[in-house]
Amino acid sequence: MLCSGFALLGVVIIDLIIHRISLRQRKRRKMEAANQIGALAHPGKAPVPISPGSSSGTIGWHLARRLVQIGVRDVFSVPGDFNLTLLDYLIAEPELNLIGCCNELNAGYAADGYARAKGVGACVVTFTVGGLSVLNAIAGAYSENLPVICIAGGPNSNDYGTNRILHHTIGLPDFSQELRCFQTITCFQAVVNNLDDAHELIDTAISTALKESKPVYISISCNLPGIPHQSFRREPVPFFLAPLISNQLVLEAAVEVTAEFLNKAVKPVIVGGPKLKVAKAQQAFVELADACGYPIAVMPSGKGLVPENHPHFIGTYWGAVSTSFCAEIVESADAYVFVGPIFNDYSSVGYSLLIKKEKSVVVQPNRVTIGNGPSFGWVFMTDFLTALAKKLKKNSTAVENYRRIYVPPGIALRRENNEPLRVNILFKHIQEMLGGETAVIAETGDSWFNCQKLHLPENCGYEFQMQYGSIGWSVGATLGYAQAAKDKRVIACIGDGSFQVTAQDISTMIRNGQRSIIFLINNGGYTIEVEIHDGPYNVIKNWNYTGLVDAIHNGEGKCWTAKVCTEEQLMEAIEMATGAHKDSLCFIEVLVHKDDTSKELLEWGSRVSAANSRPPNPQ
Repeated sequence: MLCSGFALLGVVIIDLIIHRISLRQRKRRKMEAANQIGALAHPGKAPVPISPGSSSGTIGWHLARRLVQIGVRDVFSVPGDFNLTLLDYLIAEPELNLIGCCNELNAGYAADGYARAKGVGACVVTFTVGGLSVLNAIAGAYSENLPVICIAGGPNSNDYGTNRILHHTIGLPDFSQELRCFQTITCFQAVVNNLDDAHELIDTAISTALKESKPVYISISCNLPGIPHQSFRREPVPFFLAPLISNQLVLEAAVEVTAEFLNKAVKPVIVGGPKLKVAKAQQAFVELADACGYPIAVMPSGKGLVPENHPHFIGTYWGAVSTSFCAEIVESADAYVFVGPIFNDYSSVGYSLLIKKEKSVVVQPNRVTIGNGPSFGWVFMTDFLTALAKKLKKNSTAVENYRRIYVPPGIALRRENNEPLRVNILFKHIQEMLGGETAVIAETGDSWFNCQKLHLPENCGYEFQMQYGSIGWSVGATLGYAQAAKDKRVIACIGDGSFQVTAQDISTMIRNGQRSIIFLINNGGYTIEVEIHDGPYNVIKNWNYTGLVDAIHNGEGKCWTAKVCTEEQLMEAIEMATGAHKDSLCFIEVLVHKDDTSKELLEWGSRVSAANSRPPNPQ
């Protein structure tokens, strides 16, 4: 019996030792997993260290720390009675700055712009009346592959399942309307009305947003943010976020087939698309271009993702409205590699691109398809481009062809003294303003086409919303981008019709000391719609835009405005904006003729109109 007692004691001691080792290992793994959230948001940077000793024990503190750990420093919000306690916790976090916006739509647009510059963004609204207002902005972020954390303050947890009717709802005892709306435009939804699973739901939502590069929705009951709970006693730790690694055998097969396909081509080209950013593959793209010698172009929504000072850069490929001589080179190629493309009716100019599937290699973030033939899944873009660069033969034939046919702009734009300002003159001066310390934001409309023709210097930022194309997006996006990228001065080009949708948050820019330069292009209506299909609905009431901004300024903060009608006045305004008022928000209203549009918009509009007006197919 004595021997068996010692044996039992030995087993207990061994179990205790194993248990302690296991605890230490689990603690280490949890800390590594938690730190990896920060690493996923900012690859290549050291993650935010987690202190195992701190414990605030509330969901409000947990969410605030999580946002900081993934790289968020500014949260855009509109207060409402269901989110006020949660906002208190966000304000209490010393590394978070809460920015109050004038409406939920602009808060969502600001989180979109912030995510473009920072890699992730966040906004906070109230239940239903705020949640439904922010829907359009979150749908845009989904279409543009942006990880935005959309947080809503929800009903008191005791009200769920009680058949009660609450304010801010449509008058039914069903609280799921907001959730059902968000289910189609977010990649994960978490309704937190019970503290027991709150930790898991929040961490899963945030890590899913980062992995999928899409928005997520988190609803938190208004009575929960300040209640301590045992799951928040320690530093919150999510499940382990494994890095994405290509299937090696499939990767090798994809590279081999692609290299054989391209090495047979006489004049291949490469075209970069918007999903280069999602895949974080810009550097691998450049390495491939350097290795193979092919000319490189970008799709319109990929502008800014490829260095335009690269010796093989030939411009924007946009079918009939491409930059000069670019479409001729791309469409005459016998093989083209599209890296991260999105083909829709806008990017294809009403489905009129002259490219053939059998000549193409399409590289998406996790899949490669060669011509009409094989398609390889679980092959990630960066791995594929890096491996392919080592297998391609140098071929500069298409680059040499481009240099033969290219004719540089040779006739300087001329104008008479005090001649009414033309849009092409405006953009000639905007071009001269660009540098590595600037970023361009182009609103939906003719600014799409005029900004595409700008040559971006190294490190100059560039953003526009092509897939979703929501007019008014740029006001909130300028607010968010400028808040995230304080080292850059944003130059926003906004039409008068778009500005009328979201003008209020000029106020928030002034409150936060931003120094963007906004060119308000006043041509008296929705010009992009005019060129697709004209009608009296495209004419809007003219505003005194500088007077409006002056009224919003109201002498508080730094803001300067000017109204210009001639090139001389424009030059004086730019000199003031970049000189005496370089630390102010500068708003320059540019008056131009209603029919002064780019030739690209005229061509594009007619082709999109033709695509929209196709008769039904015969039954």
